[in-house]
Amino acid sequence: MCGICGFNWKDEELIKRMNDRIVHRGPDQDGIYCDDEVSLGHRRLSIIDLSEHGRQPMYNEDKSICLIFNGEIYNFPELREILLQKGHTFSSNSDSEVIIHAYEEYGTGVLDKLRGMFAFALYDVKEKTLLLARDRIGIKPLYYYHKKGNQKLVFASEIKAIIEDKSIERKLSHQALYDYIGFEFVPAPATMFQDIYKIPAGHYLICRNGDITIKQYWDLDFAPKSPVLSYDESVEKLREMLDHAVKSHLISDVPLGVFLSGGLDSSTIVAMMRRHISGSLKTFTIGYEDKTFSELEYAAQVAEYFDTDHQVLMLDDIKPEYVEKTLYHLDEPMTDLSTVPLYLLCKQAREHVTVCLSGEGADESFAGYDRFKASKMNLLFRLMPGPVRKQIVGRMIAMLPDQSQKKGAVNMLKRFVEGANLPPEGHHLRWQYFSNEDQNSLLFNDQFKSQALFDPFRTIREYSERCNAGDRINKEIYLDMRYMMTDSVLMKVDKMSMASSLEVRVPLLDHVLVEFLASLPGDWKLKGLKTKYIFRSALKGLLPDNIVNRGKQGYSLPVKHLLRGDMKEYMVTLLNESPIIRENMHLGFVNRLIKEHSDMVHNHNHVLWALINIAIWHNRFFK
Repeated sequence: MCGICGFNWKDEELIKRMNDRIVHRGPDQDGIYCDDEVSLGHRRLSIIDLSEHGRQPMYNEDKSICLIFNGEIYNFPELREILLQKGHTFSSNSDSEVIIHAYEEYGTGVLDKLRGMFAFALYDVKEKTLLLARDRIGIKPLYYYHKKGNQKLVFASEIKAIIEDKSIERKLSHQALYDYIGFEFVPAPATMFQDIYKIPAGHYLICRNGDITIKQYWDLDFAPKSPVLSYDESVEKLREMLDHAVKSHLISDVPLGVFLSGGLDSSTIVAMMRRHISGSLKTFTIGYEDKTFSELEYAAQVAEYFDTDHQVLMLDDIKPEYVEKTLYHLDEPMTDLSTVPLYLLCKQAREHVTVCLSGEGADESFAGYDRFKASKMNLLFRLMPGPVRKQIVGRMIAMLPDQSQKKGAVNMLKRFVEGANLPPEGHHLRWQYFSNEDQNSLLFNDQFKSQALFDPFRTIREYSERCNAGDRINKEIYLDMRYMMTDSVLMKVDKMSMASSLEVRVPLLDHVLVEFLASLPGDWKLKGLKTKYIFRSALKGLLPDNIVNRGKQGYSLPVKHLLRGDMKEYMVTLLNESPIIRENMHLGFVNRLIKEHSDMVHNHNHVLWALINIAIWHNRFFK
């Protein structure tokens, strides 16, 4: 795993500064390339081919192609053999060099050949063309700065490297702030910085003479595959594909382990890894004293079942400096409540291994989240007349006091009704949107309102129109995978792991596996209200029955308790003194939210945590 950066002019001092800013992504080696047309920088975390031959930037034989690469290509041995047969010569055993020769052979068609996670920049010296590309799913990040009317292009794995160019003005994107407050992340291609963008997943960018073109090379296709398989045949094929995906992700010249929460996804990875690793297998998990937030007993059961070297990190006291560190590494606010725990877990794991496997992706591709169930239940709820749902039921449910546990019947009922009463064009992501029209109106001031479009589901409508799924559940899976997951879950994993120079691999997002799952009917994934139905079928006999049949919990931080206790004073001071809060929002309403949350009248932890994160981010990147 590595970090990359560069721009379309020559400046050795700037490229060195950018490279140094992302040293945590690759502490083992660094390298730069400069000519009159381009400057490229690379930080290396050595995983495959630890020798000097794996150093980057990497070149072809006549140095007419220059590559900087971040990621892993899991099918590189097979590609290497094909390219050798076509007459290409290799000087290393690395997966990076395969990209160079495959580009020589296939041009931008190289992207269709790669199976893995990647973000890379490839400079064609003869054509004076810079190619930037991001993997299909968006596992690896890639950002760029480009302003209309300006031929300057600056790119990097992290935004903090881009803004090492002091000529780039740091300006807030008001539209991104509006979207963030509701969704708790900034949807692609925007970032919280005006004129800095994400290259969307499954896209590439070409820069020639300062002009840029962005093209999509992959999307998730839900058309049934031929031959059409029965349910039992699909279960068997799924089991085989899970095994192959995990096995392919084990290739490494350094120690590796696995994150084990005790949930279905991580337990599956442990089970598949144990098929191919007979010796010591290190597993890492997080626990809390509050058992409604903890899965320790399940993780311990799986660790014992598969005889792993199991380590537990207990968390209850979360210091503000941890939050501040995670915001620095995230580059922009993203308030997933498991971010800080994951950051601390990665730091612990890095003391023992360089690579960890993790279970991200299964909740999206197998319809594992509660929001999929909520959407299905809403079909019945909507039989009530709209005024009854909103004015009577909605208001009655809102009056119920918040309960202390993580979920619980009352908390889940409140959340269901809140989401159900949002506009239906938000599909199942209404239950992942933590604001509403009234709150937005009261929170933002008039000056802010003149600079942003108050239409939270506009981008979801665009994504929905692209999807070719024929049933509701698969349409929702598409929205989760293409709109939600890439810039929230996957960016959290990348940034928190790279902060500790730890590579995290996500085998359940192998694109061939994902494409197979997309071809299956939606009701094989959510059957009745049983999530991950076919996934559970494939795992029977491989995992203990109680693990196979478990519901989702996750290891999110108990933020609502912390904001009523240890972090309350910090929150009050931070939000009342924050320039970005004072300039864009009504401070009186912010303090009303704080009081209602503290008094347990309502649970406002989502909006308050979002405000805390935006205030910390602004202090770190703008002051």
